[in-house]
Order: sequence, then structure tokens, then C-alpha cells
Amino acid sequence: MAKSVRTLLRWRSSVVLIAAVATVCGVAVAQKKKATVEAAPATPSYYGPQPAVESLDLTMYARIRAEGLTHGKVMQFGAALADGIGPRLTGSPNMAKANAWTRDTLTAIGLENAHLEDWGEFGMGWQQINTWARMVSPDPEPLWLQAAPWSPATKGPVSGEVLYVPLADARELDTLKGKLAGKIVLLGAMRPTPDITEPLFHRYTEEELKAMTGPQMARAGAPNFAALAADRARIAALRARALKMMADEGVAAIITPTRDGGDGGGTGIIFDDNGANLTRDAQKPENAVKVPNAVMMIEHYNRLARMVSNHVPVTVEVDIETKFTGDHEHGFDTVAEIPGTDPKLKDQIVMVGGHLDSWISGTGATDNGAGSIVAMEAVRILKALDVKPKRTIRIALWSGEEQGLFGSQGYVKQHFGTFAEPKTPEPASVPSFMRQHGPLTTTKEWETLDAYYNLDNGTGKVRGVYTQENWAIGPIFKQWIEPLKDLGVTTISYRNTGGTDHLSYDAVGLPGFQFIQDPMDYETRTHHSDMDTVDRLHPLDLEQAAVVEAIFLWNTSQRDEMMPRKPFPHPEDEQKLRAPIPGIYPNAVAPSESK
Repeated sequence: MAKSVRTLLRWRSSVVLIAAVATVCGVAVAQKKKATVEAAPATPSYYGPQPAVESLDLTMYARIRAEGLTHGKVMQFGAALADGIGPRLTGSPNMAKANAWTRDTLTAIGLENAHLEDWGEFGMGWQQINTWARMVSPDPEPLWLQAAPWSPATKGPVSGEVLYVPLADARELDTLKGKLAGKIVLLGAMRPTPDITEPLFHRYTEEELKAMTGPQMARAGAPNFAALAADRARIAALRARALKMMADEGVAAIITPTRDGGDGGGTGIIFDDNGANLTRDAQKPENAVKVPNAVMMIEHYNRLARMVSNHVPVTVEVDIETKFTGDHEHGFDTVAEIPGTDPKLKDQIVMVGGHLDSWISGTGATDNGAGSIVAMEAVRILKALDVKPKRTIRIALWSGEEQGLFGSQGYVKQHFGTFAEPKTPEPASVPSFMRQHGPLTTTKEWETLDAYYNLDNGTGKVRGVYTQENWAIGPIFKQWIEPLKDLGVTTISYRNTGGTDHLSYDAVGLPGFQFIQDPMDYETRTHHSDMDTVDRLHPLDLEQAAVVEAIFLWNTSQRDEMMPRKPFPHPEDEQKLRAPIPGIYPNAVAPSESK
């Protein structure tokens, strides 16, 4: 009995000891695990879960509306920019004026740290002083044309016999050898002027907006970009040969036909953009065109070409007066901000912007004066309300967009991240949007950029926003626009949209968005044309757009979490990921075996 009791006591003591040791060890292990968990880096909020319900400050919505729709200054900005400064070709004196004016104006309305940021060398500084032409014989007639960007000047007015060169193939050039001296060459084929059977001005219907919410399907007959690039390379080679011949033989001037606008709208106006340049990257000194050249309204071009084609001798007098201001001009972005106030969030940045540069034939009012002045008005509204955002709100107005998103790409490269060069460089004929990239290396600032909002589709009011296939952000935007339906903001499209500066952010994995706007007459008449003036701006639409932008900026600045991002980009893996599954066909014979 006693022995059994002692055995039982020893067993209980052992159990207690084991339990105590286990408890101590367990606590130690738990503490170690806890320390390990605490030491592990937390998932950034932009890659983490998002709240299902947004916290909206409807009072702030009302205050922003009241300020923007009652005391709006957007048209004051627009008239000062487009009328007061005029066209703003990157590298030109007018672009420098616009940079300085926006910097000083943003300071005047209360923003801080307004400054210019140099994104690098652009090329030749250039401006058009005056350009005119007239038909001398067989019948005197004024002709409408403008200098092509970066054209050299004629030596005063020059007269010459007109020679029509459609530039169909190389054989055509062979027949012209020794016949070009002193001629005024019409370079490029005549084009038709289609009848305009529908209005050139349009607002989105509810059906069209609803269609945008569906998937972005590849259309039958969509462009074959590889084939287009090859054709462009062929045409560029042919044009380069023609230019050399004409420069060597001393033609007096070259005139090209203006391109068409959307829906056949390019009648009676002049589009003066990349399509008018006789060589790619015409702003670079190494690509400088040596022959004075201009782009002509299609109706006048066609008349001259028809007469010459019917063996009527035609003489034209042309005066192209231009000025170069330097071979190595730099491009600048205008940047300013409303500082954040939250100790934990003030170093995070919410951005808004648009491109400040334009082409030369109009005054750049809708492209993209509209986007620039709306961004300026959005931050003016917030500053006028004396808000104290948690995050810093920053505006950036870009230059060099028209030649390839240079300003925003330069800013993103300097602040957020860069791509390594691919192992196999792409040929020069491949468009920039088709080029392959190496791995992305990001900066510390990359972690702090919350979102970038862009406006660059003319003067139309905002109807919604494209998410760029950012699936997590759609439900957030949907809640944001619910109180804005009476303003016409109804649509969240998950589709990608291209062609402007939000792409510079999206490319490096940062949230960059473009708003959906009513098309108006942007693509048909004003985009890059001499019709792009203040007369084409719609004040009520621009006021609405500024209110929407201000609300998006405010909502982003106040969220606890950062805006969700798409997965980190790995362009270096694209070719491998797109490759077909090897051996997918049954009974297939490997190429080496078939030999």
C-alpha cells in the first residue's frame, strides 16, 4: 500500500514537472513564434485586403460641389493658358512660358513647393513665326497651310513650279532624278474627302456607357501591329530616300496633305502633328529635315495635285518663317502640392495631372489644355476649402507627351522605377508600346505613391473611370461615384485605355487611371488641329470634371488603406508566359525528329 502511494506520488510529480516544463517550453516557443511573426514584414496595404464598405464624407462632397460649381475658375485658367500663351510645343519658348505660368499660378492659389522638374534632353527648340502660300498661276488664289513642326525656314518667299509626287514606290523616285531643283513638291497621295452624313459632335448614350462595363474583347479585324510596324518601316525608308534626293537636288519646299479626322471630319481644317513630320523624331538634331516643309488643308492640296496630274503648269509662292532656339533643349514638368498632415500617412502621395504641351496649329485648348486646367481647378477647389488631407496631394503637368509620354515617363523613371534593357534590343521600327523590357527596379518612393488620376480626352464631362484591369479597385470607385450620378458619373470600366500619361504609372505597377469623358468633337475636329481653340471648351463640362477629380483626390487622401494595385509587373517573363504549351498536340513529331 505504501509502495503504491509513493509510486503514485512520484508519477504525479513527474506529470506536474513535465507539464511545467512543457508550459515553460510552450511559452518560449510561443514567444519565439510571436517574435518571428512580429519580425516578418507586413504585407503592404496596397497588396492586402480592402474594406468592403468605403467611408465617404458626404459633407465634403457637398463642399467640393459648391465651390467648384459656384466659384469655378477653370475657364479663367483655360483662357490664360490657350489664349494668353498659345500653342505649346515641347522645347519651344511658349512651352517655357507655360511651365513658368503654371508654377507661378499654382503658388498664387496656395499650393506649396511649386517647381519645375527637368526630365532630360528633348531636342531642338523651335517655333513657327508665320507661314503662308498662294497660287500664282494659272490663277491667283490664297492657300491654307502651316509649317510642319521643326521645319527649317525658306529664305523669304520662294516661288516654284509644283511637282506632284504621290510616293507610291521607289520606281517613282527614279523618274524624278535631275528634275527637282527649285520645285515645290506635293509629297503624298491625294486623299478623299468623305461626305459627313452624321454629326461630328457626340455625347455617350446610356447604351454606350453600359457596353463599356463589359469585357474588352478582341475584335475581328483588329490591327495587326507587327504588320503595321513593318509597313511603317517600309514607308519611312521610301520617304528617307525621297528626302535625301530632294535635299541634294535643292527643292524649294515640300508640302504634304493634312490627314483626316475621325468620321471623315478632317475637311476644311489642318491637322499638324506627328503625321505631318517628314521623319521620325524630327526634333532631334540628327534627324533634322533640311528642306522647308508644311502641311496643307486637303481641299487645296487636292486641287493643286489634280491640276498637275492633268498636265496644267502650276506655280506656287510659299513663305515658311520659323525659328530654332537651340539643339539640345530640355523638357520640364510643373509640380506642386498640398502637404499631408497625418503623421503616419503624410509621406504617401496622391497625384493628379495632364499634359501641358500641345501641337502648333491651334492653341492646345482641348488637347490637353483641358486636362491641365481641370487638374489645376481640382487642387484650387481643395485649397480654397482649406482642407487638411492625411496624404500629400500633388499635381504634375507634363511636357513631351505628344512625342511619346516623355515627361511622365521621365518623372516615373526618376521617382518610382526603371526597366532594364532587354537582352535582345528591339529594332528602331518597333513602336514603343510593343517593345520588350527587362526587369523592373523600384525606388523607395514607389512604395509611397497611392494613385495617379489623369484627364486627356478633350473638353467633355466625366462619365466614369477606366480601372486598367485593376479588378480590386472597381468596387471602391463604384461606391465613390454613387453620390455623383446626378452629375452624369455612372460608369466603371475595367478595360484598359491607352494613349496618355496614366500609362507611365500603370507600366511600373502603380495605380494610374484615365477618366471616361464624353467624346464631343475631339477626335473628329479638334484633336491636333487648327480648330483646337478656347471656342471648343465647354465650361460646365470642365467644372463638372474638376469637381469629380477633386472628390477622387480627397477620397484617396483620406483612406486608411492605400489603393489596391495590380500584381507587380515582370515584363522580362512575358515571352515565356505567352509561349504555347510544348507538346500540346498528341502524336506531334518534334522538329529534330521529323528531320
